[in-house]
Amino acid sequence: MTSTQRSLTRQEYARLQRELASLRRGSEGADDVMTCDVDLMGRQARIREIEASLTGAVVDGDPVGQPVARAGMVVTMRYDATGETETFLLGRRGAEGAAITAYSMASPLGRVIVGARPGDQRVYSIPHEGGRVVTLLEAVPYEWYRPKPPRHGPCRP
Repeated sequence: MTSTQRSLTRQEYARLQRELASLRRGSEGADDVMTCDVDLMGRQARIREIEASLTGAVVDGDPVGQPVARAGMVVTMRYDATGETETFLLGRRGAEGAAITAYSMASPLGRVIVGARPGDQRVYSIPHEGGRVVTLLEAVPYEWYRPKPPRHGPCRP
């Protein structure tokens, strides 16, 4: 490992990716001179700090670059209009018996999300509907994917 590389666990890497996407969303539209405040400057400094940590990161012993949505990646998308999220395997190869929904690279969403990085927004449309804005929240190789346990409501006596 070189001096510019940082060793991270898979969980640390994913957490930093989520934080980076969140900070980038919070900085959108902040190019206006009137918005140059301490909070904005702090967010921008944290974005640079996280980007530096992720550049050349080594996750659980494997060097990684910034994740990009491509075939074989498990991606988490947010539908911006509703705030709902969806996690799926991009591409059908190796999807047999997978414990996750797979979207074809030829699907409307598959076609527009390829090449996106966390925080990137894309617009896709399906027949008889207008465009839908989605944001890529996370992209990880299928081998790293760990399903989150189901959420349960409050316990009832």
